[in-house]
Amino acid sequence: MRWTKRAGIAAGVAAVLAAGAAGGEERPRIRQLGVRPGVLQPGPLNAITDVAGVRVGHRTIVRGSAVRTGVTAILPHGSDLFRLKTPAAVYVGNGFGKAAGFLQVAELGVIETPIVLTNTLSVGRAVEAVVAWTLAQPGNEEVRSVNAVVGETNDGYLNDVRAFHVGRDDVFAAIAAASSGPVAEGSVGAGTGTSAFGWKGGIGTASRLLPAALGGFTVGVLVQANFGGVLVVDGVRVGEALGRYSFRDQLEPGPDGGGAEGDAGGGSCMIVVATDAPLTPRQLQRIARRAVLGLARVGSFMANGSGDFVIAFSTRNLVPHDAASSSRTVEVLHDAHLSPLFLATVEGVEEAVLNALTRATTVRGRDGHLRRAIPIDDLKRVLAAAGR
Repeated sequence: MRWTKRAGIAAGVAAVLAAGAAGGEERPRIRQLGVRPGVLQPGPLNAITDVAGVRVGHRTIVRGSAVRTGVTAILPHGSDLFRLKTPAAVYVGNGFGKAAGFLQVAELGVIETPIVLTNTLSVGRAVEAVVAWTLAQPGNEEVRSVNAVVGETNDGYLNDVRAFHVGRDDVFAAIAAASSGPVAEGSVGAGTGTSAFGWKGGIGTASRLLPAALGGFTVGVLVQANFGGVLVVDGVRVGEALGRYSFRDQLEPGPDGGGAEGDAGGGSCMIVVATDAPLTPRQLQRIARRAVLGLARVGSFMANGSGDFVIAFSTRNLVPHDAASSSRTVEVLHDAHLSPLFLATVEGVEEAVLNALTRATTVRGRDGHLRRAIPIDDLKRVLAAAGR
């Protein structure tokens, strides 16, 4: 049965949509369905916050029938982010996006602010807010330059993106809400209005804890999933089985065509990778390049209109803003031991995207547009038929 056949959906849909828009409907993570992506084990929370010191906060903005957007903030460590800069790197898989601050990160290899995710047309306001927040921190009274790092995806299908509903206070609130515990996923924060594979997308996270024999390090991932493709779950071609995938109208024409629910793969994905391994910016750039392989595992082909960006950072070897000495001594992992981190990154991205999908809730937004959450019962049926 194709999910585009809507028999039985109408009953109770208003209540579901209201809960979904606020992120209140409880839905499972992918592991709760018995799916175990990859061969490495997750950390205790299976979240980016398994990397010690990393904090995540959301601001979900739902107003009336047309506002479905928000802000997600990732703080790399619990100390002064500007005074103790975080080793980092960026990678652009496909550059159809409006990421801010990437050029300086690529040049200097550090992040000095919270990483903020929001919608496409709110990047400017988010940059202003992150700069203002940083300047207001104690000890920064004489600071004259701040490199705010802001990423985005376009939630304009569900959200009235042209009306600039994200303000400075929303960014402040997301930063203030940041905590080191479990991370809310699905239709929350910067994922409130996003879509993925024709279903409701959102925020997803996952982690991998390497065994001592492979270094004992932790890798955590957070994604803002808002892209298309042909969904694959643990090797199972779910998008095809459920009749929702890119170019379906052209490949399988007929009255049951995909339309808006079987799009051409546009959108974007922001990926944030954190680790406690002692890595240089060059090594982190190698990590970042592998992250898009996780997108490929779930069926993304990084379409022309998809902005696929990666930020990778390490919580080790923080860089002091003030140079008390002309040199620094740091511990650095040998390149020969990077491969387990590469695998952890790929698996983490794969699972984070799947968590974004299964945790997301059905949302109705701008102009009555509807994004249904991926149907869990149908997903379980397809996976079971494939022996998962």
